[in-house]
Amino acid sequence: MNQHPGAPSGGDLLAIYLNDHLTGASVGVHLFRRAAHFHHDRAARETLSGLSREVTADRDTLIALMKRLDVSPQRHRMALGWVAEKAGRLKPNGTLIKRSPLSDVVELEILRLGVEGKACVWKLLAVLADSDPRISADEVDELEQRARRQIDALEELRMQTARSVFER
Repeated sequence: MNQHPGAPSGGDLLAIYLNDHLTGASVGVHLFRRAAHFHHDRAARETLSGLSREVTADRDTLIALMKRLDVSPQRHRMALGWVAEKAGRLKPNGTLIKRSPLSDVVELEILRLGVEGKACVWKLLAVLADSDPRISADEVDELEQRARRQIDALEELRMQTARSVFER
């Protein structure tokens, strides 16, 4: 592929890409913790607590991988993501004062979408592992499989929650 003069290099673009995913992962960690704390169903809170620990570990793994690739995490972007996550809570949800049961459904959908994005980064890194010895194909394959299990768990929770919310 021809590159235009002055265009960012592949390494520069990878750094941007990984920082985008790190920002999303950091937002995801906060959202998982919130969902684990506030979900209406106790069993769902327990499942979300376990997923929250895994997602935190996945974010830490991404940071370690970025360091191996000489990519510096951009902390200011993570801070902006944190602010955006807090602002996202201001949407109307059918109640004025207390948490709406609809919040549980929407949060689970957002969490699932985030984990699907995480699976995409692991899959892309598995492809790059073919030409970059700093990336362990086995490690990113394992992380992608874990993301797939997380997606399945979130989908099961989402459907259970939706039934309890919409079949009232």
